[in-house]
Amino acid sequence: MVFSTRLLSLPHGRGSVCGLIVGLCLLVKPVPAQDAVFTGKVYPAFEAANCRGCHNLDGVASPTRLLFPPQQGTAESQIAAFGRSLVKLVDAADPEKSLLLTKPTKRVAHAGGERIKQSSTQEAAVREWVKILASYTTSQRAAALAYREEGSTKQPVIELRRLTHSQYNNSVRDLLGDITAPANQFPPEDFINGFKNQVQSQSISPILEEAYSASAEKLAAAAFRGGTDRHNLIPCKPSPECGAKFVASFGRKAFRRDLTADEKRRYGKLYSSGGAQLVVEAMLQSPAFLFWRNEPASRLSFFLWNTTPDEKLLDESLKTKADVERVARRMLADPRAKEAFDEFLSQWLRFDRILTAVKDRRAFPQYSRETAVAMTEEARRFAGDLVWNDRNFMELYTANYGFVNGDLANLYKVKAPDLEFAKVAFPVESERAGILGQALFLALTSKPDETSPTARGLFVREQFLCQKVPEPPPGVNANLPIPTEDKPMTNRERLGMHLSNESCASCHKLVDPIGFGFEKFDAIGGRREKLKQTFTPDRKAKNQQPVSVMLDLDTTGMVTGVPDSNFDSPRKLGEVLARTPQCQECVARQLFRYMAGRLETPADRPFIDQAVKRFRESQFNVKELMISLTWPM
Repeated sequence: MVFSTRLLSLPHGRGSVCGLIVGLCLLVKPVPAQDAVFTGKVYPAFEAANCRGCHNLDGVASPTRLLFPPQQGTAESQIAAFGRSLVKLVDAADPEKSLLLTKPTKRVAHAGGERIKQSSTQEAAVREWVKILASYTTSQRAAALAYREEGSTKQPVIELRRLTHSQYNNSVRDLLGDITAPANQFPPEDFINGFKNQVQSQSISPILEEAYSASAEKLAAAAFRGGTDRHNLIPCKPSPECGAKFVASFGRKAFRRDLTADEKRRYGKLYSSGGAQLVVEAMLQSPAFLFWRNEPASRLSFFLWNTTPDEKLLDESLKTKADVERVARRMLADPRAKEAFDEFLSQWLRFDRILTAVKDRRAFPQYSRETAVAMTEEARRFAGDLVWNDRNFMELYTANYGFVNGDLANLYKVKAPDLEFAKVAFPVESERAGILGQALFLALTSKPDETSPTARGLFVREQFLCQKVPEPPPGVNANLPIPTEDKPMTNRERLGMHLSNESCASCHKLVDPIGFGFEKFDAIGGRREKLKQTFTPDRKAKNQQPVSVMLDLDTTGMVTGVPDSNFDSPRKLGEVLARTPQCQECVARQLFRYMAGRLETPADRPFIDQAVKRFRESQFNVKELMISLTWPM
């Protein structure tokens, strides 16, 4: 409760105690009795039912009219305001038909299933709240609808970002001419929010600290091997005066700013005692090199080039939006921009998963490490063609062609091109289109020996719709029935147990029906008309041969929550995604997360909405989208 400072000025003397009590009663503002129904009973019921799991900015129900406020840091008064805003889900003429009541109790179709048990005390609380909202006057209703789900308008302030391993490699390349990629030997980075550059994962562990130290020593020694300045880092003939010039010039490039007087003095002493090599070794271990400040030149450089800014960029005036846009366009014309976008793409589409995947060699003898690399190369060239040739980026999902080499041509059953990774059209009967029809997606979302409709559906939700599917409840048995010779089963039949189990169904109905639409493509992306299941006899059985069964495949699928989303092939799903607003917005949100190093917050929504608007107006030109994300940041 908040007490007004006017309490401090209440009159003393005769009647002051009574005055104080009256003042206290008047000035303390508890949640009104009606609101207490929501904050005390309904809101806890919704939380216990995990309605928030889908009804949040990243949830599968994000396009709906019900979005919960942030779970942390939301005051009781804000929760009450949220509760009042739910009047938009109430039918004043017939409260019993209100979606706020009928959806969570599954009296009408609800993708999340029955979250509030019918005839329970929780349902009684919801019904009570519905009746309260139904009684609102016109002015009360208008005031309630003025509530904004966005919550706080304050954006997170992130002052420092650590170099990612790829940024480290690129920075030492540009500073020292070193192309050995030393960070490839550092401890692996974690994927957080879908990327490896998120602030939550950017602390420096003792092992990484040791790796930085060893790398700095090797890089500095290599730069001055044999006592020679191999890359002309020193701008003059060795002398104390020259040492000062070297410290200032190299320090500005390494720290992405001018050195302070104290830094010039300290590194000047290092130069006097150990020469330029010692200065470089020390600077490469400095937090000023390993962490970059959230300043215009660095923001632009690490987003658009994935490396440290060069001298020309450090000299640029970046005080206005026009300045930033002018420089961003220049930077996007530089070859480094293509390399930087490739890094974003490799993380967004999770190239790492296919490059580390293991496939059953008996089932897929044609699969190899080289095949996996070819899959990533096809996706890289495919997306790059859309970006750098100013094509409609939503063709990422609908284009009827790929960029294949001999291995992929054999897998896709198309004629091998004369040149490696040349553009090749997919036959109509293949039902392939866009990234969803390419082997990369189909293989990285599969198991070693079979497909995984669940993994495929989850990937579509998370990567292409930016929707987070709730975690399964603890203790859920995820084992599926095992097909036998007497009872062979398709994945659709096996996964049916998830849809019949209420605790599983609420999540699996969000992902499995998407994955079923890909079942005509096996675990490495090859097309099949039927599912072949082979049963090997027991080792003790003599003179018995393996038995194979061919099963028909039902590839009808849908995207729950997306209107008119029935499909039965990657090509048709691609058409659905390309026209879906959530998918279009997701491209911008993924780029934002990569650029900002964090998830978007409610306060970022106006900025992202403007970026999406520009993306659409440009006919989905990704370069225009990237430029729109560079200001403000």
